[in-house]
Amino acid sequence: MHRVLIVDDESLIADTLGLIFSKNGFDTQVAYTADDALECAQTFIPDLLVCDINMPVRSGLELMADFCRDFPDCRVLVLTGYHSNLTSVAEQSLKHRHPVRLVTKPCTPVDLLREAGQMLALA
Repeated sequence: MHRVLIVDDESLIADTLGLIFSKNGFDTQVAYTADDALECAQTFIPDLLVCDINMPVRSGLELMADFCRDFPDCRVLVLTGYHSNLTSVAEQSLKHRHPVRLVTKPCTPVDLLREAGQMLALA
């Protein structure tokens, strides 16, 4: 069973995504800050990080950099509602061992699960 760590500062979104992934056969953990995600990942060791970009204190881009360093085998799926983040995500993804995919909000659960499944199939 693949492990998915979901990080979004909007708890309703994070919890909903957690339910979507868990109902579709994934072992899922949810965090609401980048710092909480890093702490959780130390024991959970996710196969896939699903993270928002715009979060207070530490952004999803900073979290991606930490995952690139600490969890190089973890795939990263970025969620954002802002097209202005595309360039920054593309630049950060070049530093990651695996391709980083980007999904813009809003997206359907089917689209999100398809992207996640494709990324994990390559693992």
